[in-house]
Amino acid sequence: MTKVLRQTRRLAFVALCSQFALATPVFSSVDASVSKPAEALYLELRSVGLDPERVYHVRDASLERSGIHITLEDGTIAFTQDVMGRVTGAFFEGDGEVLLRPPNEVERRSMSLFTGMAILEERFETAYFRFNDDTFDQLKPDLRANSEGHDFFQHWNETAKNLAQVDAMRLLLSFGRLLPAEDGSSDNAASGFDPGDRMLHARLQGTELGIFDVLYDSTVPEQVEVGQARISQSGQPFYDVWCSFAPVTVSPSASKFESVSQSENAQPREEPITIRDYVISAEIMPPKEIRAEARLEVQLRTAARRVLFFELSRFLQVENVEMDGRAIEFIHNPAIEGTQLARRGNDLIAVILPHPSRGREEIQLRFVYAGEVLADAGNGLLYVGARGTWYPNRGLAMANFDLTFQYPEGWTLVATGKPASVSEPAKNGEKQSRWVSERPIPVAGFDLGKYRMASLQAGNVTVETYATRGVERDFPTASVQVIQPPPAESPSPQAPVKIVTAGNPSPTHMQVAVAESAAQAIRFFAERFGPFPYTRLAFTQMPGRESQGWPSLVFLSSYAFLTDAEREQLHFEGARKILQRQIPAHETAHQWWGDLISWSNYRDQWWSEGLANYSSLMILQEKDPASFRKVMELYRDDLMKKHEDGMSPIEAGPVTLGSRLLSSRFPEGYEAISYGRGTWLFHMLRTMLNDASAMDAKNERSNEEPFVRALRKLRERYEGKSITTRELFEVFAEELPPALRYEGKQSLDWFLVGWVNGTALPHLELHNVKLVPHSGSIMVSGTIVQTDAPNDLVTSVPVYAVLASKQQVLLGHVFADGEESTFHLVAPPKTRKIVLDPHQTILTRP
Repeated sequence: MTKVLRQTRRLAFVALCSQFALATPVFSSVDASVSKPAEALYLELRSVGLDPERVYHVRDASLERSGIHITLEDGTIAFTQDVMGRVTGAFFEGDGEVLLRPPNEVERRSMSLFTGMAILEERFETAYFRFNDDTFDQLKPDLRANSEGHDFFQHWNETAKNLAQVDAMRLLLSFGRLLPAEDGSSDNAASGFDPGDRMLHARLQGTELGIFDVLYDSTVPEQVEVGQARISQSGQPFYDVWCSFAPVTVSPSASKFESVSQSENAQPREEPITIRDYVISAEIMPPKEIRAEARLEVQLRTAARRVLFFELSRFLQVENVEMDGRAIEFIHNPAIEGTQLARRGNDLIAVILPHPSRGREEIQLRFVYAGEVLADAGNGLLYVGARGTWYPNRGLAMANFDLTFQYPEGWTLVATGKPASVSEPAKNGEKQSRWVSERPIPVAGFDLGKYRMASLQAGNVTVETYATRGVERDFPTASVQVIQPPPAESPSPQAPVKIVTAGNPSPTHMQVAVAESAAQAIRFFAERFGPFPYTRLAFTQMPGRESQGWPSLVFLSSYAFLTDAEREQLHFEGARKILQRQIPAHETAHQWWGDLISWSNYRDQWWSEGLANYSSLMILQEKDPASFRKVMELYRDDLMKKHEDGMSPIEAGPVTLGSRLLSSRFPEGYEAISYGRGTWLFHMLRTMLNDASAMDAKNERSNEEPFVRALRKLRERYEGKSITTRELFEVFAEELPPALRYEGKQSLDWFLVGWVNGTALPHLELHNVKLVPHSGSIMVSGTIVQTDAPNDLVTSVPVYAVLASKQQVLLGHVFADGEESTFHLVAPPKTRKIVLDPHQTILTRP
């Protein structure tokens, strides 16, 4: 490689590093006379530079981490200055190579989507490494003196300092164990590093792929991750995760289904802490500010921890953190590009315990904070931009919430939970309200606006809608309609034309209709899934196109308050207009699927969206089958719609990639796959179970759908818990009749592996059909040809007979295993033709 090209790439790397000019983090407000060792340690970790005395020539050195192979073939490497007596990083320039082989087909496809290769095999010229282990000692045998070390140090030191910020919080978790106890005792139960805590982050400048990250972290469920920051064609920033996995050793004797399912499911780890109760008091100062105090009852579950992490919006300034009434250190860090938290848009606060956790102990934490997390959308419509991070939390986890709010007259506040009495009157003549969760819930929130309220009952559940008279100020307006008068009415060429402009919609006009739709959904779902989990359900108008269902509180898009005529004026047509009408039912279904029962990790989130969406469409299918079919066809068409680059959303990956489906290659991938394909998967499963159950002569419960029976069982078994995709399908497998037991096993692994963890959208054809009369019936044989699919895809295909009267009779389900599968079935005597899946219950190409 020429020096000119290398210099160009060097400048590109420096330019990227210059993006790390970040806001100063907020530190503890503990009295200045008190030592702040954690703050000093963090500042050192986030700004550590290179050591001019540790610049070496390196040759044929390697770093191996659980499937990651990094080779430093020939070049110069400088290590960072010590932090607490340990080297934590290095900068390399020269010739190197990284090799990584994803362990399963899902991750290999994902890698190929972004890099063009199923494995990562890339040469690099510069690299920044950050680690918390003995990497420096491992490389020592391959290091030699370097006479030009000073020039290398001068050129790369500032770059290294900027890059140090990325991993500072993660390293604080490791180095926190070395901090002295608050009483200064040297008898520290956490002295020394945790041998199970190993981290290596490599930011590499590849010769073909540009700058990307390779990460190994032993403390997270999926220890290996490779990804890259990218800008989409529309200018949106994304962080594309090329692959992420937990290395798993699979027995050579394992079946193809067992090997795939085992290698794609990381083992769950016990959370180091759980939060049992929240008591939050917040003063709301429209249009933007909030001031709050949050008290958390925390259970520490592991010993020897000094640092606890919580998510909290970057727009909130933390003033004080206390543990059991005593002020303790904290660090509130802005989100940094390339980190897990930055990808989700959330920020981090680190709380420093005054002494190592003892394991299985209970503490109380108190946070005092304030800031601007509200936004004014106009027309008396506010919204909380940081809906999930307006209070310190650790993500979705079941807890009890007691929320008290103080806010000005003229505003209405609605929150998760049930209204409760307030112990003290509001100050300054303002309003006050208190909301208490009726059971442990995964998340809590509120909304504030100048609302009108409408209410009705759905059995013993109160349904309320809160809407403003107008929509947000940037709501799109309908196009101007120009109507030319007919010739008979316009004898003169100067006759006026009619110009019709539709005014902005008023959400209050649709409040009752929204409440009625939700009430119908509650009655429908409660009859099938079990009682509604709460005594009330509130819908509050929220600006924008997105809606979100939280426990007993739904943030409902202004678009959901439109009439059909208004939707047409905004160019919502056909099936999309039908889907707009289904939003209240969809969000109501989340009260069961997502709030009462949550997902385990990002790979499982799809089932919450897919099942809530399909639950709402079950109502539509029963009421209007034609509209249901239009919606399902729309989802299928959206999956196959090609972009300008010739790619289709179906290629973004399987539903189990979750948030990773949202990438620079497929900005709409998450919605198309999680909602569209996810909905189809549940429709396929329900149809299979219902068909097989109806044909099973031994089924004594044929009056009840096995699909619905499984969902009720799911609710009873897992309410208040989070579940994995595999646990979900194990419940459905309990309802499998013999006709759906592939290879005789009462398991849905074939469906989980081929359809849930796959991306197939196959084409089915019927070949070589023979109809032979035999003993008053017809013996049918034929071959199902399955194309545009992996060779090992298994599909349960419904086979129908068409009688002389044109009546269609289900003969049974045939497993299409691979490209060609033969079958033999018995048909009625007047059978004239055999057809496959005439009602389009399988996600196939038309």
